[in-house]
Amino acid sequence: MAMYPIDILPSEDYDDLLSASDNYLSSLKSSRNENHEEFDTLHHTKVAIKESNLSRLNMFPDDPSDCAVLALHPPDDPDNVLALYLHGKWCSVEDATKTTSKSRAGLVMVESAMERVILFLLAHVLEKLPAIDRLFSPHPRTEQGKLLWRDGQAVGFYTFKQKGSLCGSWTAQSYLLPVLDTTLVRRGWRGRGFGLQMLSEFFSLFPREEVVGISSPLSPSMVAVCKKFLQQHEEQRERLYEVMEAPGGWEQRRNIWMNIQLGRYSHCTDNVKSFKELSSGK
Repeated sequence: MAMYPIDILPSEDYDDLLSASDNYLSSLKSSRNENHEEFDTLHHTKVAIKESNLSRLNMFPDDPSDCAVLALHPPDDPDNVLALYLHGKWCSVEDATKTTSKSRAGLVMVESAMERVILFLLAHVLEKLPAIDRLFSPHPRTEQGKLLWRDGQAVGFYTFKQKGSLCGSWTAQSYLLPVLDTTLVRRGWRGRGFGLQMLSEFFSLFPREEVVGISSPLSPSMVAVCKKFLQQHEEQRERLYEVMEAPGGWEQRRNIWMNIQLGRYSHCTDNVKSFKELSSGK
């Protein structure tokens, strides 16, 4: 049975990932061997592994403590990531999101460094959107999230900010309510109710909070999810707010159900441009 990085590296920390990348790159630079190692792509072509088509993917660019993995690109397409260097070998980005563990099913909290790598791949790499259309900012290290596992692969995620967590490294303000920040379901897995599952599960994390929030602006697809959720759970209509800006005081948020009733959101999902179900609001 094939073993995937998440199964081999459950306890790998950020320093391990960074040092492995640095060591490989240093070894490549010092080598004078012209017969470069090659990587077999999913399309059965071979890509030579050279310094010129490698880069470091930094998952927390605003964090002074680096967490980076080495990425392989096609020679003529630096925006396309083919593979990552993990556990001493190259692994395709698709395989990096798979698992053999039966315990990884449904929504699972992101805790390990490798799970953070998977979240990063889902948010920034696998959908292969042009840079101009990428709406997610890199999630800060302090932002919590859950991966959605189905049939042995990670097919989505959501991230959220805890009540009391800092609004940013540049301020002493803290969030006044828990806020659902970003969600994503991969193409091919949409239309199965996973967005509704994520919103319902997020609510279940904070049963005693007076209000919970979602980062603004809401996309049409997220408005549709909220509408369906609130139609099914009338008791939650006074609890769910769109947070216009941090830290989410009363003057910085508005009730989602009321605004749906007032027609202040678009309900048309036919023209949703991106894969993003919810804007990060950054």
